[in-house]
Amino acid sequence: MRVVATAGHVDHGKSSLVLALTGTDPDRFEEEKRRGLTIDLGFAHATLPSGAGISFIDVPGHVRFLRNMLAGVGGIDACLFVVAATEGWKPQSEEHLRILELLGVRHGVIALTKVDLVDDEWSEIATLELMDHVAGTFLADAPIVPVAAPSGTGLDALLAALDQLVAETPAAHDRGRPRLWVDRVFAARGSGTVVTGTLTGGTLAVDDAVAIGSGHRDGRVRSIQSHGAGVPVIGPGNRVALNLAGVEHTDVGRGDAVVRAAQWLPTARLDATLDVLGQLDHEVSRRGAYVAYIGSGEFPAKLRVLGSEAIAPGQSGLIRLHLSGALPLLPGDRYILRESGRSETVGGGEVLDIHPVLPASRARPDREIERVVRERGWVRADALELLTGHQHTPTIGTWVTTPDRVSAVTASVRERIAGAGPLGLDIAALDERERAVLATFDDVAIESARVRPVAQRDPLADHPFVAALEAGRFSPPDSAAVDRAELRQLVRRGLVVERDGICFHPATIDRAALVAAALLADRPDGFTVAEFRDATGSSRKHSLPLVAELDSRGITRRRDDLRIGGPRLPTVGGAD
Repeated sequence: MRVVATAGHVDHGKSSLVLALTGTDPDRFEEEKRRGLTIDLGFAHATLPSGAGISFIDVPGHVRFLRNMLAGVGGIDACLFVVAATEGWKPQSEEHLRILELLGVRHGVIALTKVDLVDDEWSEIATLELMDHVAGTFLADAPIVPVAAPSGTGLDALLAALDQLVAETPAAHDRGRPRLWVDRVFAARGSGTVVTGTLTGGTLAVDDAVAIGSGHRDGRVRSIQSHGAGVPVIGPGNRVALNLAGVEHTDVGRGDAVVRAAQWLPTARLDATLDVLGQLDHEVSRRGAYVAYIGSGEFPAKLRVLGSEAIAPGQSGLIRLHLSGALPLLPGDRYILRESGRSETVGGGEVLDIHPVLPASRARPDREIERVVRERGWVRADALELLTGHQHTPTIGTWVTTPDRVSAVTASVRERIAGAGPLGLDIAALDERERAVLATFDDVAIESARVRPVAQRDPLADHPFVAALEAGRFSPPDSAAVDRAELRQLVRRGLVVERDGICFHPATIDRAALVAAALLADRPDGFTVAEFRDATGSSRKHSLPLVAELDSRGITRRRDDLRIGGPRLPTVGGAD
């Protein structure tokens, strides 16, 4: 399915042509029918002679309703450009053409309408004039089809041209990141909130969790329709109606977007190109009341020209836009800029950076991923995808960065390891990037969350205090003379057990467990600390922390003043 928007001056027959092609009147409102004037967007679809489907978005031609026209052309594939033979090229013809060009539309068909109201010579003159106006634009080679909607003249030829247009227009690409800019919202009786729009970027299915609008309200896709038929799943490039659960229709409006929240990084500040229209009679600078048209919405915006003070008519430049609300955008998205004070279209362009980090005085944005990484230094691969829309293989760990930054962090970490002393560097002192670099080192040893060079002798190996503890058994030596940092590492490595300020050898705890098991074999109701002290030949100073350690390991349990067996009590085998 291709989505095609009408374009052209008011009263040149856009809606009548859509009605003749589809059998559906796109003018939905009584006021539109009464005035014979399209005010808001209209929608229709048809099956072409080849069997291909086509969706039409009929847009207003009157300058007073330009905002509604802009809401309808944000996600289209091509255009049906309409010019009446009776009037020829008009101001809104020119403005609509420039808007379509600024939005990046590259395919179209031209319908020369109302040819039944002029003679052949007039029609030929109108065709030549039309060709002059579209020369140098994307419509320069587009077919010009003379038609008269009421009589059906030329409709077969127009359908054939539309068939060719559909065949030549690339299909919407599925990037796995669906986004639907809402152009209509209503409450359907018995169903709740329904939104419509053109789906781009990915596929949506029934029961998908979605986020709606700048507030990222959570919702769920209850059902999907396309051209009146219910479907369980729908791909990009289709006109879609979504029945949403979890959101009130009063909380959603035109210009909101339906997306999967985790796939987007909403932004209210962005860097972009700006192509200024040549027919302006003034430069574009930060002075002015601007409105940006993005997707199906209009958003008040403040503008800052990057690299200069202003952009001249007919020239291109770089700008930073500050929007009134956060939007789910990606580099490559197109926008239109109007100045509300002068009520004129200023120009438009392409989004380059959705989350600029450099101050405006230094920013020189482009679409290159390398520039995004270079400006940020280190960026996670998943965050980079949110920023650029493209997946990128991590440079190191989960990070994407530049070789020179990897080299700098590598040198810094090695220097810190070398200067950390015999116990090594505490890994907790490293940040995430430094730990990612550390993981690539093959010439270091990591023990108990400390890292040291492999070639450096382990100062804790054969530590004399460990040997003294083993020799002391249930009456160990005091630890006051041991370096505190070394003692902490001995405990962390499990070479020493510390309980209530008293240190024991791990083997001593095992022996104490066997002593407890032997005592309980003789005293099933439990033993006292004094009995344990006598059995081990130790002092109360050492017996209390030993019993506390047994309790903490589940070897014994305290019941009043007695110790009874715990779930990890060993079998009796002697305590040598």
